[in-house]
Amino acid sequence: MERMADAENQFQRDAEEFDRRARALGFDDIGNYYWYHTVELPHGLVTPGVYDFRQSLPCFPFPEDMRGMRVLDVGSATGFFAFEFEKRGASVVSVELPSLYALDRFPGQDIEQIIEKIEKMMGSKAKKHGAAQLYHYLLEGPFEFCRKLLDSRVERCYSTVYELSPKNVGAAGFDLVFMGDILLHTLHPLQAMAAVAPLCRGSLVIAQVMPEAPDGRPAIHYVGGEDLYADEVSWWWPNQPCLEQLLKKLGFREVTAVGRHSGALRPSGYPYDRSILRAVK
Repeated sequence: MERMADAENQFQRDAEEFDRRARALGFDDIGNYYWYHTVELPHGLVTPGVYDFRQSLPCFPFPEDMRGMRVLDVGSATGFFAFEFEKRGASVVSVELPSLYALDRFPGQDIEQIIEKIEKMMGSKAKKHGAAQLYHYLLEGPFEFCRKLLDSRVERCYSTVYELSPKNVGAAGFDLVFMGDILLHTLHPLQAMAAVAPLCRGSLVIAQVMPEAPDGRPAIHYVGGEDLYADEVSWWWPNQPCLEQLLKKLGFREVTAVGRHSGALRPSGYPYDRSILRAVK
């Protein structure tokens, strides 16, 4: 409990320092932004992200030199990974939902329930805004803020994962496709992977929760519960053997576990642990 309290206090200090520096630079309209990622920006700004992946980067099988590579970052949120790929020299397309109405919903759920869950997640930042304003505070505003300050050329593509195609991402043939914590938020994970697979000519990296498979059998765990009003927009956790077989069936010749990354959510201090798979065409 003491460690979690310390983490929460540090997060609060980081957030206050970010707000102070941002206001000093003339940014007075970002108080309601929800920072999914911690991103280092010019002028000493560091966004107070829920996830801080800076120390976890060595766990991922990303080349240090990505010059000449085309990369697709699916579910980019604040854009930490997209900007990191660009910093390493890649040409990057960042994919995010076109609106909150495009979120998957369990049959019987309505958009009001989803918005209420997002408002609870955002806490005081939500302030009972409509879906369009929440989308801006949650996804578009934070990403564009970072992209502007970084003078980034990352392209933004608005699409659900199911509707990804060479047309809406500019072309097929990406050297690297990255999907972090995406499949668990889809009602149809196989359909999602089937949409992404043809866009990849090199490697696909998936980082997410993968349940243990002590008997080695491929399985997908259902984690949505039985209460229509209680799930956290998360339903399916495929285990590693399941993902390996599905990805090979989708045209990847080799699928290997390359490691895992872990940390603690901010400000709660709640620990997380994710497995990392790399599939190669």
